[in-house]
Amino acid sequence: MSFPLRIASRSFAAALACATVWSDAAAKNFRVILAAADVDRAGQVIAFPLPADAPKSAVLRNADGRAVPLQTDPDGTARFIVPAQRARESLVFTLTSGAGGPREGVVVAPDRGELKVSVAGQAVLYYHLDRDAVPRADIKPEIVRAGYLHPVFSPTGQLVTDDYPSNHPHHHGIWTPWTKTGFQGRSPDFWNMQNKTGAQEFVALDRTWSGPVQGGFQARLKMVDLSAPTPVTALHETWQVTVYDLGGASRPVRMFDLVTTQTCATTDPLILPEYHYGGFGFRAAAAWNGPGDAARFLTSEGVTDRIMGNNSRARWCFLGGPLKDGAFAGTATLGHPSNFRAPQPVRLHPNMPYFSFVPQLLGEFRIEPGTPYVARFRFIVADGEPDRAHLEAYWHGYATPAVATLTPL
Repeated sequence: MSFPLRIASRSFAAALACATVWSDAAAKNFRVILAAADVDRAGQVIAFPLPADAPKSAVLRNADGRAVPLQTDPDGTARFIVPAQRARESLVFTLTSGAGGPREGVVVAPDRGELKVSVAGQAVLYYHLDRDAVPRADIKPEIVRAGYLHPVFSPTGQLVTDDYPSNHPHHHGIWTPWTKTGFQGRSPDFWNMQNKTGAQEFVALDRTWSGPVQGGFQARLKMVDLSAPTPVTALHETWQVTVYDLGGASRPVRMFDLVTTQTCATTDPLILPEYHYGGFGFRAAAAWNGPGDAARFLTSEGVTDRIMGNNSRARWCFLGGPLKDGAFAGTATLGHPSNFRAPQPVRLHPNMPYFSFVPQLLGEFRIEPGTPYVARFRFIVADGEPDRAHLEAYWHGYATPAVATLTPL
């Protein structure tokens, strides 16, 4: 019985191959046009629905004929990255049949109990999954947790985040708990877990994906009110992290996005009174701990003084500093213009390498049942001193990327 089945399988494969060849032969080529803007844009992630009559094995080529990595999702959405587009410059690409060549791109895989995301074989970041993996024996059990980003690396492999720092061991790389809250008549604090009134807990890793252009993962967390007679979940939270392969950039960078979606777990809102930090935190490398110039700040408004910049509103904030052997690295965190109360105020700590985007600083608000709270951030990690114009271009590429227009050839 197996022999006829093998023959049938070969016949089906041959028929499928012929159909694919015929399909691509009959498919149309397309011109992909990105219109000009009045500003420089960098790191644009361009997405468009792949036309039904486009080649199934499509390749994208730029004006010089070089292949540009293209990734198509199961739903038919195609994506590619434009490292830079100058002001008043339009760009034209061609979508045609062919092979774009091998490309490792972004790979997401387990690594010693954690989730590792790499670009071109080099680690970019880890998502901390193992709650019991702590760096020191003196970590108090109430602050032990998972569900955050650390370590994060620059293109040359410099570490730009910290975890369980000795002066604030409840800080963790990139993490998102609220601090001052009101819930069911109580005041749980999900940030300062050492107070034992609240906690942000990892729930599950739902999916991962890899690809030549981007890869990432989706995970679930929850914020639990521990001050209640019996612990009760106040918020459910979803993280979506997407890491991009930004090959071709004039200055090497690591670029990734974080989108958090928070929903009420009960019929009660989470009340967020006016407060000076919480909701998003970035704890940078231990080498930058201390007052003065140990850590370097730069905001979108050109502010470099951490005291003057504290509580100011900014579209993005850079935090970095000098490292061993004369190296310098840092991360710019870009807030999306759709974020609540954007541009949001920033908390620039006076003596720690830490900052927070703080919509609470502008007054009380609530996360209401049935109305998700969504926050979007992009991270640009680079070696060397920050360049304000360079980071502005990345913000414009994030906030207002070009829209692709496709016309058949």
